[in-house]
Amino acid sequence: MSSVYYEAVDRMQKQNVDPEYVNGWASGFLRNPKREAQRVNEAYEAGYAHGREKNTGGFEGWIRK
Repeated sequence: MSSVYYEAVDRMQKQNVDPEYVNGWASGFLRNPKREAQRVNEAYEAGYAHGREKNTGGFEGWIRK
């Protein structure tokens, strides 16, 4: 697996990004199927979309204070 995946997840976790976003991003990056509809939320959807695009910088709006 590429270091891009590990570095991106590590950076998101260190910056306190919403865990739902991180989970969605990882699933999208790895091309896993989406969660079932009742377990999907806005953060997961955004992360999934960014992960599919291999976007490693779209998480700024999901940093928790």
